[in-house]
Amino acid sequence: MSTATPEPALRRSLGTGDAVLIGLGSMIGAGIFAAFAPAAAAAGTGLLLGLCITGIVAFCNAACSAQLAARYPSSGGTYLYGRKRLGPWPGFLAGWGFLIGKTASCAAMALVFSAYVAPPGWDKPVALAAVVVLAGVNCFGVTRTAAMNRVIVVFVLLVLGLVLAAGLVAVNSGRGAVPQLESPGPGVHGILQSAGLLFFAFAGYARIATLGEEVRNPRRTIPRAIMIALGVTLLLYALVAVVLLTVLGPAVLASSTEPLVRLVVAGGWGWAGPIVRIGAAAAVLGALLALFAGIGRTALAMGRHDDLPRFLARVDPKYRVPRNAEILVAVVVCFLVSAVDLRGAIGFSSFGVLVYCVIANVSALTQPVGERIYPRIVAVLGAIGCLTLVATLPRPSIAAGIVVLVVGVVYRLIQLCALAGKPS
Repeated sequence: MSTATPEPALRRSLGTGDAVLIGLGSMIGAGIFAAFAPAAAAAGTGLLLGLCITGIVAFCNAACSAQLAARYPSSGGTYLYGRKRLGPWPGFLAGWGFLIGKTASCAAMALVFSAYVAPPGWDKPVALAAVVVLAGVNCFGVTRTAAMNRVIVVFVLLVLGLVLAAGLVAVNSGRGAVPQLESPGPGVHGILQSAGLLFFAFAGYARIATLGEEVRNPRRTIPRAIMIALGVTLLLYALVAVVLLTVLGPAVLASSTEPLVRLVVAGGWGWAGPIVRIGAAAAVLGALLALFAGIGRTALAMGRHDDLPRFLARVDPKYRVPRNAEILVAVVVCFLVSAVDLRGAIGFSSFGVLVYCVIANVSALTQPVGERIYPRIVAVLGAIGCLTLVATLPRPSIAAGIVVLVVGVVYRLIQLCALAGKPS
């Protein structure tokens, strides 16, 4: 019989405000500065309909995550919920999809950050430095993560306020493009594809659930924080989308690499361009910081159940964080930043996000009446919505996602065989 000393628990140090800000940092992030251009390319002005669809699907998923987190307030998020409600295999697929997709997303975000702030030729060194610094912040405790995230989110919100003000000036002065709102875009498929691309930016509410072991009064805090963060994010995205389409028009928006910078310039506020660039860089840092925290906690939970190596389940006794998991994630991200061009990783990451969201919805569907906060139809709509958006993603993203899921299945089969061969 094993006599190993139990690992120390994570410290419950986050309140509702901290959890909301972590969710905002994850969802506002790079998406609001970069996601509208590909969405406009897919659907034109139909991206507004895509945003509505994204909002409905995201609400359903957030509701299910909040309901499950209230029942299972521990690290791991959808990985934990899938294991508890559906069994080890669905839980593993949820955790594997989250880890792989979000690790690739971390590398992509680090490269986006360096593209905004690095001088020519220094993109990758700056990206690597950002990864190392943020991983270090996470390794010294989630309260430091929350404190740094709080500063970033407040600054980004101020920058977005500046952007919206410049947009209103452009509209009132007639400096922007003539609104092109007569066509919804290239049809239903384009609108759904825009929704799938935008959904990538809204998956950050799950980061609140993955921190379930570190919030105070989780049964009350997590559902409230998830819904507040999602509501604020949807409102911001809707306002920015309308202003961008009104001022720039869908064609210019689709071709722009810095749409928010172009927006402030169109309003005659060229001096604000550098501020917006700094805001974009800060937003990426905030999202990256929250991503590191979420990935580390999911790896911790998977290590506890032997779905990943057991050493990832160790919690630092002083700072109460899964330091081994945090360090491993940072090493993998640094390797990807150094070796791979990850511009196509957004579609791949969206595949992984939508897969684990399906599992979250199905998990919530199995909860008895006494555990439900929302009616079952919410989980049904969320699952159908996720499957629909997965089907509209670019084919290379779908193919890559399937390959990675197969690799995960093979890994777990090998791990199960190894564990079965050990003496009890």
